[in-house]
Amino acid sequence: MDANGLSIGDVSTATGLGVHALRFFEREELFLRPIPRSAGGQRVYERADVEWLLLCNRLRESGMPIATLKRFAALVRSGPGNEPERLKLLEEHEQAVLDKIADLNASLEVIHGKVVTYRRHVEEGTAAGLWSPA
Repeated sequence: MDANGLSIGDVSTATGLGVHALRFFEREELFLRPIPRSAGGQRVYERADVEWLLLCNRLRESGMPIATLKRFAALVRSGPGNEPERLKLLEEHEQAVLDKIADLNASLEVIHGKVVTYRRHVEEGTAAGLWSPA
């Protein structure tokens, strides 16, 4: 695409999202603006669209449901005046991520304990029969 915008392929490359995912984002109204079309009917994105998609990717990768992301996009799209609601949404997601990290750390402790036990038994040659089915 020319200096006036980015093609769907450019945006796909920049964000790691496939073309179908970008179309899905548009259908689900996850962009902050309607994506305009060129005279030939091709979508024309701006750098700000890419930045927004990168944030959306991070929120999705951290477990934010599409419905919540949709709500956040609608709040941002509607403009100033709802910042406390946006903050609440982000704080709730932040807590969910912190809870998930705590759960993963608890799981990691158990797994690491098993790794240490198995490593010791393997090194000592005493691993035969370790937790084998009866």
